[in-house]
Amino acid sequence: MGWENRTDCHVLVIGSGGAGIRAAVEAEKYGTVSIISKTITGKGGCTVMAEGGYNAVLSDADAVSVHFEDTVKGGAYLNDAALVEALVSEAPARIRDLFNWGAVFDLTADNTIAQRPFGGQRFARTCYAGDHTGHEMVMTLLERLRGSNVEIHDETTVLELVKDGDRVAGAVTVDRNGELGLVTADAVILATGGAGQLYDVTTNSTAGTGDGYALGYRAGAKLIDMEQVQFHPTGAVFPADSRGRLITEAVRGEGGLLRNIHGERFMEKYDPARMELSTRDIVARALATEILEGRGTSSGGIYLDVTHLPAEQIEKRLPVMLSQFLQFGIDIRCEPMQVAPTAHHFMGGLCITAQAETTVPRLFAAGEVTGGVHGANRLGGNALADTQVFGRRAGISAGKCEPSAKSVDAGILSAVEEKISRLYEGDTAVSSVQKRLKSLMWNNVGIYRNELDLKVAEREVRKLQGERLRITSPQEIAGACITENMLCTASLVISGALLRRESRGAHTRTDIKQKWEASSSPFGHTWFVGEKAGIDIVEANL
Repeated sequence: MGWENRTDCHVLVIGSGGAGIRAAVEAEKYGTVSIISKTITGKGGCTVMAEGGYNAVLSDADAVSVHFEDTVKGGAYLNDAALVEALVSEAPARIRDLFNWGAVFDLTADNTIAQRPFGGQRFARTCYAGDHTGHEMVMTLLERLRGSNVEIHDETTVLELVKDGDRVAGAVTVDRNGELGLVTADAVILATGGAGQLYDVTTNSTAGTGDGYALGYRAGAKLIDMEQVQFHPTGAVFPADSRGRLITEAVRGEGGLLRNIHGERFMEKYDPARMELSTRDIVARALATEILEGRGTSSGGIYLDVTHLPAEQIEKRLPVMLSQFLQFGIDIRCEPMQVAPTAHHFMGGLCITAQAETTVPRLFAAGEVTGGVHGANRLGGNALADTQVFGRRAGISAGKCEPSAKSVDAGILSAVEEKISRLYEGDTAVSSVQKRLKSLMWNNVGIYRNELDLKVAEREVRKLQGERLRITSPQEIAGACITENMLCTASLVISGALLRRESRGAHTRTDIKQKWEASSSPFGHTWFVGEKAGIDIVEANL
């Protein structure tokens, strides 16, 4: 197996969603840039699917300091302050970038960007383009990308990061035809998104398989808080073929009401002050509890009702939701939606500085693949801002890396060749492993967790990792390697859930009673580096 298919660039960006494209656009100011996307650039990640909006302080009544406080409180005080400060202080400038580049956001009567209320926030600071905000952002970024010299490699999967000594120096790839390649680079940016596909029911696209977590972990990078998986409260459950489809938080922002089978607005029991606009972790647990205690619909959901709103408001502010449900024969102007929690966003990930540096030299990261920005629970609207703030910062930091001679560790290349050879000798279908993993994670590592279920999941994932995956053609190499990434990421989630012996944000342990609130927890980040793992202790709170 040769390595004749070798290319070089100054900055290699892995991932092509909002963070990846923004990073590439910025990095190109410093030298040659290549994007590697396992899907089609701008079409395969979660940014283009994001409906709700982008949080930014644009009103004189609001304040960056309040956005900071809301984010940290919503994140159960597990956020890294420097990252939150970067997010909230730069979000206004980054949305103005998009606006100046041609993004069409909804406007107020005086032609300023309109903003709607979202959960856990004291002001209406969520900017939006109807309920297709992410799509509008990505289309704008793609136009910017088309005017650049960035080289794009679509339908290409990264199998492994390569290193020169202790620093990252590029990546081994495989394209849709199974042809291997080697891309060397002065710096690499991971912008690969999350891992919702670990679960049976998810809002994520098929690309959300946790590749960046696994790639970074194997390259020696530090990861934090991998147990913090956000379940969006409102994923569709009826009709059955809509299951898991995201029902944007904008529905509740516009005044949508949650009711159980008895017609009760049950959020009064769980957060009487904020009701439907509570934070996602609280709303998701509330829905799960109502369903588990028998107050859900026959489809296993809860009613989300906008029938009391003017039809014109629904048509103008929620056009995608209206259209999607009409395709299923449901007119949300006249009848309620049925929803339930669904795997959505990973708050944990690669540990980064405010300049998007990981703990491995020349490796940078931005977007959902990183940890620390959102703490233990992300506020709706903060993710799109995250992609632009840290995508730009990653692009600048990587771009400023000095060019250097690249000597790739031949051992990594040999290991990749050996792994592929073993795949042809395996005996287990990739689809079988993925199916069993998704079911295991959904049943044992969901919203409510306990040590027994987590230990079972830990044992079963080890068994799955021990099975010998089988491929029969070069075109199947990517799928097998992605499955190994999914198993690696799942093991990190489970390990973190066992290490965090408390309920915090999106992570709820039903088998542990605690005396502290999140703000006074004795625990900090869970962390993973190589074969080592642990949880930070906050001495002052002991």
